[in-house]
Amino acid sequence: MKFDSLNYKKAFKTELDESLHAQAESQIVTLSDIAHLPLQAQKYLIYTGAVGKMKIRNVHLKFTGSFSTAPGRKYQKFTSEQYNFFPVPKRVFLMNMRMMGILLEGFHLYKNAGASMLIKMASLFRIADAKGEKMNQGETVTVFNDLCLMAPSALIDADVRWQTIDPLTVKAIYKNEGITVSATLIFKETGELVNFISNDRYMSNDGKTYKNYPWSTPVKDYKDFGGRKLPTYADVIWHLPEGEYCYGKFKLQMAEFNCK
Repeated sequence: MKFDSLNYKKAFKTELDESLHAQAESQIVTLSDIAHLPLQAQKYLIYTGAVGKMKIRNVHLKFTGSFSTAPGRKYQKFTSEQYNFFPVPKRVFLMNMRMMGILLEGFHLYKNAGASMLIKMASLFRIADAKGEKMNQGETVTVFNDLCLMAPSALIDADVRWQTIDPLTVKAIYKNEGITVSATLIFKETGELVNFISNDRYMSNDGKTYKNYPWSTPVKDYKDFGGRKLPTYADVIWHLPEGEYCYGKFKLQMAEFNCK
């Protein structure tokens, strides 16, 4: 879809309507459906309440939190809203934040394995417009992260190869439309997924220059949303040569599944 920097909400709604109208019927998840997953992932799906419920075809999420635009800079409060769709991955994301009283708005779209990010200031000036191969790869990591943390039953149908590292750690290699990324998933003995670590994402502040650093999202505080358990707090961290840069602190406020 083609959109300009003044039309985020319209683009968000258009992409949303397109995908909601195209949703396939879901099916109940059974123990046999998860049998091909590694034991750690099976335990995780059971813990989160996936078994006995419908497969997740989409999830609607709202977050609050704080965001830092550079290491050492003050955190600013933000709100965000997003929809993710499965098994054909699509992600539509809106974010609002104020810096020194000036509104920043961001729109991310991941569709057909292509990603774009637009950021505008004061509803007028475009300050970032990111797209291209590195952006596509990096946002494929983001989509896989969302899949693992916010829609775990969608792992059943995803193109993932698993490698067990130890009883609480697996490596997951995810492929979508020719883009392959990987992540290390760390679990607790009780079943929770507590960290997602990938080396396949790129850091960019302007959408023009990209640098590859390890990226992780440690999570905690699982809570119930309509019979499904999701983590409600996440740090989003770049592991830079000079040290960790936690640029985002996300608090999940709402989660709805299989929206019509």
